[in-house]
Amino acid sequence: MIAPMDEILLADAADRDGYHVPVLPREVLGAFAPLEGKCIVDCTLGGGGHSLLLLEAGAQVIGLDQDPEAIDFASRKLAMFGDRFQAVRSSFADFPSVLRGMSVGAVDGFLMDLGVSSHQLDTPSRGFSFQTQGPLDMRMNPEALVTAESLVNTASAEQLERMFREYGEEPHARRIAQKLVKSRMVQAFRTTLDLAEAVESVSPRRGRAHPATRVFQALRIAVNRELEVLERTIEQLGDWVRPGGRIAVITFHSLEDRIVKQVFQRRSLPTLDRPEWAAPRVNPECIYRRVTGKPVVADEGEQKANPRARSAKLRVVERLGAKTLEGRYETRSNG
Repeated sequence: MIAPMDEILLADAADRDGYHVPVLPREVLGAFAPLEGKCIVDCTLGGGGHSLLLLEAGAQVIGLDQDPEAIDFASRKLAMFGDRFQAVRSSFADFPSVLRGMSVGAVDGFLMDLGVSSHQLDTPSRGFSFQTQGPLDMRMNPEALVTAESLVNTASAEQLERMFREYGEEPHARRIAQKLVKSRMVQAFRTTLDLAEAVESVSPRRGRAHPATRVFQALRIAVNRELEVLERTIEQLGDWVRPGGRIAVITFHSLEDRIVKQVFQRRSLPTLDRPEWAAPRVNPECIYRRVTGKPVVADEGEQKANPRARSAKLRVVERLGAKTLEGRYETRSNG
């Protein structure tokens, strides 16, 4: 017999709306349960898959996305929920301004599902994929100034090498960077396939992954300043969550997961200890309780139904609040 949540998952998988199936749906709902009457900020709205599940469970949802196509699609998809759902075109880095503008001082939870949506990958004009011909764009916000084309054609060999090594963990970063700089002297790179072919010419295919996979990841991260924005944002989330509220973050590659893991660990340690100290000391940054020790991953059934879930990792923390002299916990109002 198929469980209710599995029915939702399989139905969504069959829905060809151009946006990806929400990963770890049971686990996300469980992280915030019970949801009736709670206010959750979906920092990465996309096609509204996770927001739909949260709304159906009784939550109020504020959805953020810098992609106007996502905002338009999700707004129409979730219009049935009336004023329980509000979509705002904004980078999640600007969530404090959004909440202040809504006169919201604190919420019950934040959800972040990082990465690129299937819709963005499958739309050639967005330039995220090396599988189809398209412009070298990769901007999540179409109005941003920096594109993948401008980076590939203007960055030095040293800058490209560092980018590919740090953001793509590409072992052939130097060889690829040198190839691109040499090739662009003859003709500038304009399309995704041009770039993919140039990478493949110096880094032949080994295994199932295309040789350009890591290079495209690195460029996307650089264009959208993803790691910088993530680190800055995740440090602020705790100031906007009520005591007992939760933050759930889904990552898809090790660079994102490392940032989330380190911030959550650092801010959930009650005490700190160093060899030169006579005794452990209270950690002034401790505001969380870790709900998940190790990251939660998709089970075999979900991975089979939704291949995108194979690399997904979910980490969850709960807000403790600031301890007062009376031993109670409280959080400041941001209103």
